[in-house]
Amino acid sequence: MIELKTEIWVSALIRRAAVAGAFAAVARKGDPDGGAVLVKVATMDRRARLYAPARAGEGERIWLDLSAGSLGEAEADVDAYARKRAESDPDLWVVEIEDKHGRHFLDEPVDSSG
Repeated sequence: MIELKTEIWVSALIRRAAVAGAFAAVARKGDPDGGAVLVKVATMDRRARLYAPARAGEGERIWLDLSAGSLGEAEADVDAYARKRAESDPDLWVVEIEDKHGRHFLDEPVDSSG
């Protein structure tokens, strides 16, 4: 399966959010071709959710809702986790979406089992 370059995929995510009336921006730019992406969704009330890419059983791309597990929804904790991941992965992208409704604008399935 051919995948989009990360830079193009991130641009499309930001565009989907903007079209829906949310604000989205690159908080950290990683490798333009193949860097992994963390998606932070801030609801502007000091809460946020963090999504990370993964692969399902047959190789399909899914997203893990890291906030559904031990990370929780405190925006400070979400930010600290993203910073820590970025320290160990120089190719990592972080996209921040600000949306009062908490929409993530991801096209792939999201696993919230934590």
